[in-house]
Amino acid sequence: MNSFENLGLSEAILGAIKELGFTTPTAIQEKAIPVLLEGRSDFVGLAQTGTGKTAAFGLPLLQLIEPDEKIPQALILSPTRELGIQIADDLKIFSKNILNLNVVNVYGGASIDDQIRKIRRGAHVVVATPGRLLDLIRRKAINLSKVEYVILDEADEMLNMGFKEDIDSILSSTSDDKLTWLFSATMPNEVRRISKNYMTDPVEVTVGTANTTNKNIEHQYYLMNNRDRYNVLKRVVDFYPDIYGIIFCRTRKETQEVAELLMKDGYNADALHGDLSQVQRDRVMRSFKSKSLQLLVATDVAARGIDVDDLSHVLHYNLPDELEFYTHRSGRTARAGKKGISIALVTPRDERRVRDLSRRLKMDFEQVKIPNGEEVCERQLLHFMNRIKEVSLEENNIETYFEAINGELADLSREDIIKKFVSLEFNRFWDYYKNAQDLNMRSSTQKRVRQNDGAESTEDRLFINIGRKDGIDVPSLLNLIHKQCGVRGKNVGRVDLKGVFSFFDVSKEFTEEIIKGFAGAEVGGRKIRIEVSGERPTESSHRKGRPRSDRGDRSRGSSDRSRGGSDRGKESFRDRRRKNNDSSRY
Repeated sequence: MNSFENLGLSEAILGAIKELGFTTPTAIQEKAIPVLLEGRSDFVGLAQTGTGKTAAFGLPLLQLIEPDEKIPQALILSPTRELGIQIADDLKIFSKNILNLNVVNVYGGASIDDQIRKIRRGAHVVVATPGRLLDLIRRKAINLSKVEYVILDEADEMLNMGFKEDIDSILSSTSDDKLTWLFSATMPNEVRRISKNYMTDPVEVTVGTANTTNKNIEHQYYLMNNRDRYNVLKRVVDFYPDIYGIIFCRTRKETQEVAELLMKDGYNADALHGDLSQVQRDRVMRSFKSKSLQLLVATDVAARGIDVDDLSHVLHYNLPDELEFYTHRSGRTARAGKKGISIALVTPRDERRVRDLSRRLKMDFEQVKIPNGEEVCERQLLHFMNRIKEVSLEENNIETYFEAINGELADLSREDIIKKFVSLEFNRFWDYYKNAQDLNMRSSTQKRVRQNDGAESTEDRLFINIGRKDGIDVPSLLNLIHKQCGVRGKNVGRVDLKGVFSFFDVSKEFTEEIIKGFAGAEVGGRKIRIEVSGERPTESSHRKGRPRSDRGDRSRGSSDRSRGGSDRGKESFRDRRRKNNDSSRY
């Protein structure tokens, strides 16, 4: 087994990392550190999130710095403030035994004047976000001409966040003689372009397989109706009483809403997103790292730089749009060799994306049954029992009160005392979950799984006589339903689009409202007809005459299409969509 002592690091650095408890380097550290210590070549390091990339470049970088030269010798670019703060803090710890070595962190949201003063006092290593660094360059507050090493950390994420032009501008202001070290979890084409444009014959080290996730992460998904999303989230959190994790949302608005709902329901949660001030972000992160918060609800961008070794779960409130985002999200857990669980909340229409992620990331997703109310209560009760077993006894302090306690409980048997004591915790969950419905769904071609197979469905399957050939897609159909009836997409379940007609599921409470809302409505001059469907016919069976009452309209629709009416319908509907630019999302 290799050790840090065999990698060529100085005694000063070895002493610092020994105090941190580091004994064995990770794979990327073992492969990268000896190469980087030579200080002769550009370098590309590809490794999964959470594998110790900061130490992989930070330890050799600190050893190559000349503390007597009080000018910026190294520049580290980070996509976010949080990641920059984490890198700077780590470097300061690693260099604690190196006299007069100064690491300065610059980022937006903090006083630029204070940062300028720190740079002018002598900065050897500058850790910066692209936007703030460009501001400093424009003010001529920093000189990068003597920088010998440029490190692009999380390069794929910087490009995902739209920093391509900023990176180009920054790199062009540095010396042609510098060495460039690029570290990334994935290697998309834009990252490859940077390596070709700004690096010369780089040494490339890949740990594991590019664009894959940590093997210590268990990937699961829950299949549910979109309108149940928050309730499923609560049930998952309740099923894991010791959960310590991050809930990822797509937008800042959704992040804040989910966090507020969780806090309102009594969970130790808070939000982290770009609309918060730096003071607010720092407060949230301090609380989360100290475990005062159990759940952090965050956007993809804001969560970069969260370096917590013992996160148990990552929850995807919605699946991300990009493959790389899923890799970065799930990589927040299972760090430092530990295990972790990544859970995605998925609707039937998202199942294809789950399969695509599984194929492209070369890993398995397990569909897990959403726990029912009894299972949640049982898990919580056992957790409570374990807490009782592990509680430390302060016998000397509590002994004073034993006589009074025994007097209060004199009329109760031992069994009654145990039952009442347990019920203090158990009743809270039982009252909430005793009548909880099954939130599971089967596949995209099946209805909801119910605890009682004979139970009546709470949804109706509606038929509407427009489809893909009318220029309809799922978002436009949801938009049309909202416009005509006021029913938002979150209340609509699975949508099946066909060529000339469609089906969608909706809660029974909205069925009559939707049918009335479409009364007299037209698309492209064709009257919209909507009705409850008792079955899910195929398109071919529909052309044979089912539902029977639609034969007349269907034949007229065919006549219109033969005269080009369908094309006019598409144009009219798209024009109406442009005029009715509804920003609501399902």
